[in-house]
Amino acid sequence: MSDLILYQRDYCHLCDLALAVLAEARTPDFDSVWVDDSDELEQRYGTRVPVLRNETSGRELDWPFDVAAVREFLL
Repeated sequence: MSDLILYQRDYCHLCDLALAVLAEARTPDFDSVWVDDSDELEQRYGTRVPVLRNETSGRELDWPFDVAAVREFLL
């Protein structure tokens, strides 16, 4: 399991955009978690997705983010 998690939804256009930004930023391996599968995650992230979370530090990067913001987040 990776330290990075991308919280997202099924059929989410913004999530697709976030995946493209993460690819362009050459983000290390991350896990995808769909908030639709959990009432708890739905409450926490339902209106915020996509959200990139570092499980080690607890830091979160909410959408909208760009390549520069992702690279800064990963430092």
